[in-house]
Amino acid sequence: MNQETEKIKYFLYARKSSESEDRQVQSIDDQINGLKKLASDLKLDIIKVYSESKSAKKPNNRPLFDEMIKRIERGEGNGILSWHINRLSRNPIDSGRLGWMLQQEALKSIQTMEKQYLPDDNVILFNVETGSANQYILDLSKAVKRGIDGKLHKGWRPGSAPQGYLNSKIKERGDNDIAKDPERFKLVRKMWDLMLTGNYTVPKILDTANDEWGFRTRKTKRMGDKPLGRSSLYRIFTNVFYAGVIEHLGMQYEGKHDRMITLDEYDRVQILLGREGKPRPKTHIFPFTGIIHCAECGCLFTAADKVKFIKNSKEIRNHTYYYCTRRKKDIKCTQKKYLPKEKLEVQIEKQLEKYTIMPEFLNWALERIREKNKTDVEDAKKIREMQEKTLEQTESQLKELVAMRYKMMINDEMFLKEKPELEKKIIQLKGKLANADDSEEKKIELTERTFKFATYARKAFMSKRWEPKRELLTTLGENPIIRGEKMTIEPYEWFEIIGKEYPALQAEYLRWEPSKNGDFPNKIERIEALNSISTRWRGRGDLNP
Repeated sequence: MNQETEKIKYFLYARKSSESEDRQVQSIDDQINGLKKLASDLKLDIIKVYSESKSAKKPNNRPLFDEMIKRIERGEGNGILSWHINRLSRNPIDSGRLGWMLQQEALKSIQTMEKQYLPDDNVILFNVETGSANQYILDLSKAVKRGIDGKLHKGWRPGSAPQGYLNSKIKERGDNDIAKDPERFKLVRKMWDLMLTGNYTVPKILDTANDEWGFRTRKTKRMGDKPLGRSSLYRIFTNVFYAGVIEHLGMQYEGKHDRMITLDEYDRVQILLGREGKPRPKTHIFPFTGIIHCAECGCLFTAADKVKFIKNSKEIRNHTYYYCTRRKKDIKCTQKKYLPKEKLEVQIEKQLEKYTIMPEFLNWALERIREKNKTDVEDAKKIREMQEKTLEQTESQLKELVAMRYKMMINDEMFLKEKPELEKKIIQLKGKLANADDSEEKKIELTERTFKFATYARKAFMSKRWEPKRELLTTLGENPIIRGEKMTIEPYEWFEIIGKEYPALQAEYLRWEPSKNGDFPNKIERIEALNSISTRWRGRGDLNP
């Protein structure tokens, strides 16, 4: 050891983080003991020992490290003794600070268990080693994020399980799941049950759990096996994890753990606590959002649920309202009224009623479609035969053209002029042949769907299921708008024809049905009348969309 090194005053710095970066690092006591032995062997002068349990991933995160650096800048010491260079820094700010202090000789030495860093050393080597420590953290951070994302998408909560649940310890790291705590799961559920009655306050439930039930928290290495705290009980009642949803960094994931409560029960407790509740996946979809526009400003209508807790009956009532988003800032929209879902659905149902036909008329329409289909099939067959013949002739012409060019009977100019035209004609004919049968089937299918829609759409819309409601509205027409509290829609032209032609025929048909008093019309006259109605209905060719 040279004379200059012996005069250096060292600060001993030991650090260990509780984060994953330091799981394999020696404990702080082991670091200090090892470094003191090294100092004794090298006869180094230690003036102060610093130790802290902090992460070095970010600058300005270690108070004792910052204090040591300031003392070196004031000249109180000029050396650092540390287990490894990554104990001093894992970020480019602190690494640059140490490197600059070495270059300025404010630091005469950084001594680790493996090597010594001096002011006149190659700065590239120091930068590489500190950069490696920083890159290790970056790579580790990405790996940890990937692991957490993978676990979340599998349906498992990363980290410690909340009260009432246990982290499994029998699987490989990263694959552990969450199971019910056999000692506490039912007790925590009883806490939710008491809260859901609306007759218990949180402090009262806390006293009941701790004093009467003898509830004690889960025992861990450092804590636990104690009565439940008030803040812990509030965390239980505001944690949507118990309803089967995992929240992480503002995102929600469907959990695979056994849920303790339902989402409705969770919502009710939030209302009892005077909270709006945390965001979570919706349990339903608003069927008409994104398709209805405001008649005044042109913005889309959206929807929201309004929840009201009735204290007297202890009931929670949900109401859905549709309203204009008013997103166009340059247009002042005066539509401020909220349209209740019930009112909107009644208006849509009345629109569907205008174009609803009786099953008898559906049957007549389908008979006509099938009759016409027979004729169309014969016509299509003749057309196809003609197209196939034309295609065969055109392909023969192309072969003859190629043969003539090969025999030098025509020049390049004529060949290049005729060949593309024949090839284009062949492609067009093949396309028509390929689409002929398909287009005819689609036309028949669309026609049948239209009449079936007109027969059953209103009934389907009035069911409690939300799935068909959106499709029914978009199938009826286009450009649905709301002005004030009234919704209008432009029905497709084939529905307009039904709306104009059908009502009179239905009224006439009903005249020939048995009356409420049991009176039956003349049988012969009834048959003649129904035949006439059917003929007029079936004769409407423009009913085919």
